[in-house]
This record gives sequence, structure tokens and C-alpha cells, in this order.
Amino acid sequence: MQLANFLEPASTPADSAWAELREAQAAALALPDTGMAVAIDAGEWNDIHPLDKKTVGLRLALAARRVAYGEKEGIYFGPQFHSLRAEGDRLIVTFRHTGGGLKPSDGGPLRHFAIAGKDGHFTWARAEILGDTVRLWSEQVPTPTAVRYAWADNPAGANLYNSADLPAAPFRAHLENPAYDATTSD
Repeated sequence: MQLANFLEPASTPADSAWAELREAQAAALALPDTGMAVAIDAGEWNDIHPLDKKTVGLRLALAARRVAYGEKEGIYFGPQFHSLRAEGDRLIVTFRHTGGGLKPSDGGPLRHFAIAGKDGHFTWARAEILGDTVRLWSEQVPTPTAVRYAWADNPAGANLYNSADLPAAPFRAHLENPAYDATTSD
């Protein structure tokens, strides 16, 4: 299980050691016969152990069905970062494991995407879903080069999900390494 959301939610994009630990956990998916359940929406700000064991258990069971039992049918993981490219003043992020498509879990605008330019200063981005991609921009970042999603100790409100109602895994990416994808062996 990837680390759940924990501690106070941040109101601005910032560095996060907790997010770096999640990134290391996701990188282990490059190893054969591994799976992971994303739990950024199942924890509590004041308890390191999620009280919602059912959600975590169901997601772990989906991963086990794929990894341990070899089931090929069905969606077993939420959206995962696949690639990043620039189109003018916007960044385009492509995902895998989208099932029938991407969606905001609450029907509202996408939240918890941040972008930065060459100065490395991250700001919240506007985001829209286009098929299996998300387009990002901000008037404050005319030439974006980097993106983060749910990059926080507690990314409360992160709402990118797939058609199976599974949350997107937190990630960060930079145009200098646009195809970074150490999060899957599949």
C-alpha cells in the first residue's frame, strides 16, 4: 500500500518528504510481480494508519488478482503517469490505466496539479481532461517545464480518478525527462 494522506493539508504547492516516499514506493512497481494500492484519499490528517480499511483492502485485492492470480480482465490500478510533453504554454500529461476514461471524482474541476517553469517555483495549475490526457496551464507560468500531482503530505482534494473509481497515483515529471515511467512493469 502506498502511504496514505497524513498531516495537515497544504494550501500552496510545496516540497514533501512524504510525497518522495510515495514516489519511491511507486518506483518499486518496475520490479516483476509487484502491485500497489494508492491510498491518498483513504487516510486521516491526524492518524498515520487509515481508518478506512475497506477501501485499502479492496484496492490491494485488485492488485493481488492481477499480480498473484494473473487475471487480465478488469481495471486493477488507478491512472498512472505515462509521459509529458509541451504544447505552447501548456503541458500535456498522458496516463495509462484509465479504463474507460479519466474523471474528477467529485464532478468538479481537477485539483492538486501544480506546474513550474525553469525557476522551479510551483504554482497551482488549471487542468482539463482530454481523453487519456490532462492539459495543464497557468497564467503565472508562461513556459512550464515541470508538473506535480498530489505532491503533498496530505493532498486533500486530489480528485483525478479513472472509470473504475480508482485514484491517480501521485507523481512528478519534468520535460527534460518526458517519458519517465518507473511505476509499472506491465
